[in-house]
Amino acid sequence: MKHISIFAICAIIGAINSASACTGITMQALDKSVVVARTVDWSGSEMNNIYVIVPRGHVEQSLLPDGTQNGVKFTAKYGFVGLGMQRPEFIVDGTNEVGLSAELFYFPRFGKYRPYSAATRDISLADFQVVSWILSQFSTIDQLKDAIDGVRIINIDPTASTVHWRITEPSGRQVVMEIIDGVATFYDNPNGVIANAPGLPWHLTNLNNYINLKSGTTQPVKFGPLKLQSLSHGTGLMGLPGDFSSPSRFVRATFFRDFAIPQATGDQTIKQAFHILNNMDVPFGTTQPTQTPSFDMPSATQWTVATDITHGQIYYHTMYNRTLRHIDIRGIDFETVPFQFYPLDMIRDETVLDAPIKR
Repeated sequence: MKHISIFAICAIIGAINSASACTGITMQALDKSVVVARTVDWSGSEMNNIYVIVPRGHVEQSLLPDGTQNGVKFTAKYGFVGLGMQRPEFIVDGTNEVGLSAELFYFPRFGKYRPYSAATRDISLADFQVVSWILSQFSTIDQLKDAIDGVRIINIDPTASTVHWRITEPSGRQVVMEIIDGVATFYDNPNGVIANAPGLPWHLTNLNNYINLKSGTTQPVKFGPLKLQSLSHGTGLMGLPGDFSSPSRFVRATFFRDFAIPQATGDQTIKQAFHILNNMDVPFGTTQPTQTPSFDMPSATQWTVATDITHGQIYYHTMYNRTLRHIDIRGIDFETVPFQFYPLDMIRDETVLDAPIKR
């Protein structure tokens, strides 16, 4: 039985949950490539952000609230690449070798796990290890649905918030999984957007408050004796919420995604997704009280990732370096590759190139 400092684990989970404002979108190219993309936001502290290569046959066991790593044990049927933080078990976003994608998003106050019991420790699965479990065990959403009642998703830190998950198949089929009163509940997500609390049905209903929004510029109108006209382009989106609350980000992401011009390929769609998610970047300090001591961080959006799950291509950039980094899932032999993990940033600095000048 492996003992781990529960205080250290709780500190990690508490820091992650202290201020998380992640936003996800889903896009499809004209060639039917499916792209899932998202921001990863924590303003409470700087995370040790990493990417992890997990081979077939890798064995993982869940952490438990008692400080042991003695929960549900699982062996990888599928290899996968994941991006996460602090520990290689804590995968936030990843895709496996058959194209199934799973992602974790903060979900405060609206979800509820069943309390941990030592009597069921052998089927207990920490919420921050669910992505690893999904990617290593399943190739379809239906397989996950069939297996979910065989585990009990728990919090390592009972005082921490809940999370929810977005799972996407290469075909574009997508669900959001939320634990409501201890029961795993799946929602089809044809919209493809996800943020944080409230639950997905509430966000979809809330879109009805913005049916006036449209792309382009509002035409001139008569207002009594006056002729009123737009002062600039883009007034069709007047009233689009611009704050960083979860409902506002969900609305903004939905309309930016829906109005985007479809691109020919997955590679082009990935680049488009990064442009859209630039609008969700949280400038550091905007989500914290002015009296709160500042961390030395460039942004509360610590990293952004976009994945063509149809062709197994991952791209990401970070708050330190917005140069795109690339991982080719299809180029990895998950039968022979060793388990490994690395920081997202080898050097925490922007790549700056001198513009050419003829002298």
